[in-house]
Amino acid sequence: MVTRVSTVAFLGIEAVPVDVQVQIAPGMPAFVLVGLPDKAVKESGERVRAALVASGLGLPPKRITINLAPADLPKEGSHYDLPIALALMAAIGAIPQDALDGYLALGELGLDGRLAHVGGILPAAIAAQGRELGLICPAPSGSEAAWAGEGLDIIAAESLLALANHLTGHQLAARPLPRKHLNATGLPDLSEVRGQQVARRALEVAAAGGHNLLMIGPPGAGKSMLAARLPSILPPLDPRELLDISMIQSIAGELAGGAISDRRPFRAPHHSASMAALVGGGLKVRPGEVSLAHNGVLFLDELPEFAPSVLDSLRQPLEAGETVIARANARVSYPSRVQLIAAMNPCKCGLAGTPGHTCKRGKACADDYQSRVSGPFLDRIDIRVDVPAVTAADMIAPSGAAESSADVAHRVAEARHRQRERYLAHGAPEVFTNAGAGPSLIEAVVNPDRESQSLLLQAAERFNLSARAYHRVLKVARTLADLAGADAVGRPHIAEALSYRLNFGVA
Repeated sequence: MVTRVSTVAFLGIEAVPVDVQVQIAPGMPAFVLVGLPDKAVKESGERVRAALVASGLGLPPKRITINLAPADLPKEGSHYDLPIALALMAAIGAIPQDALDGYLALGELGLDGRLAHVGGILPAAIAAQGRELGLICPAPSGSEAAWAGEGLDIIAAESLLALANHLTGHQLAARPLPRKHLNATGLPDLSEVRGQQVARRALEVAAAGGHNLLMIGPPGAGKSMLAARLPSILPPLDPRELLDISMIQSIAGELAGGAISDRRPFRAPHHSASMAALVGGGLKVRPGEVSLAHNGVLFLDELPEFAPSVLDSLRQPLEAGETVIARANARVSYPSRVQLIAAMNPCKCGLAGTPGHTCKRGKACADDYQSRVSGPFLDRIDIRVDVPAVTAADMIAPSGAAESSADVAHRVAEARHRQRERYLAHGAPEVFTNAGAGPSLIEAVVNPDRESQSLLLQAAERFNLSARAYHRVLKVARTLADLAGADAVGRPHIAEALSYRLNFGVA
């Protein structure tokens, strides 16, 4: 007789069905696990055996064969412990098989039989609901699973013994409740930034249209301070964005206590980060920083200090909004629609162009330092702004004189609402911001007049704008018009968009 328990394997944020099959047959005592298991899955045999003993159960001295079907799908992670243990318990008659037929199970076992939290509970819960199954999971994961919907039947147990008592009807466990999400409050405020009116304007434009932004200036000018305040002026997450972010965080094991937050992600990896850390990959193909920042902000400070190959690996995610990691035995895709904010010094010493400072190497110092960032990568940045050192007059200005994040956020929200309504009217419901519009769509919604076209043509010929650069100028100009409440894009909007694009002599 073969007993079965349903579980899942993870390919990106997709939960793929896996059938755990257990057969106990006469023969020499053995515990055989097949179905392309990795080391963590192979080790589950010892954890399951110890957990069953701690729960007052023992395995018979027979040949035990466990198959994880489909056999050609690699199985990774410790979440197979619980379904394997449940299938064995059904095989030895400790729990009835029909009690498991309507459930999907995952969880890690301790040697004492306790159930531990594993990553991927939310995608698994959504997959169970889609297959009209219930979910069996560890108690620490119950709050996370509850976000999948009120109609999902969830059994969240502290231990294997408590789970067996529930399934046999001796001691019923209450359905867990979703942990109340954290509010997007308490963020750093823009009113704390002194001076930097041009950089503040560029940050507002970037927030309104979802544009990538590069800030160049000396140390201490406020580049990192401005970047940290971008989430405070971005609009709140809608339910779909919140679900996408939470699923990625669940796969990465970053949903603390099952509580989800409506704050947009803000990821700021160190410049020593590897390619696998930034875009994803590794032995188990985990999501990288660009995917963990999905629907939020990826901040790269000290941009030229990143390895050139690591920066260039971001080009495809920035363009497509998706990271595809290909391996010999797997192809995994993670959503990576991020807003890139980068900051850098103008040169190695950081003071090039500062009044009163003369670099010993002259212009070559700045040229060599900035050349560490490739042209194709810079081509994907919409706005480039100079952030000069803060003056003494700015520092002694009274606090509260600067505009607050709430005021700027109101204008950003209005501009984004105009964009959303416009793209819905153009039959593009998947586009939320100007930065996300395709070339043909942005040309249709901008439709510049003759004066604007003439200015664009002159700039394209003089600065050799690429096709990508041309369309990104149109996107920024459309955002500037949205912030101004204008229906049509005029020459002033094109001129300001070009000024952001052509800073630092790079088109």
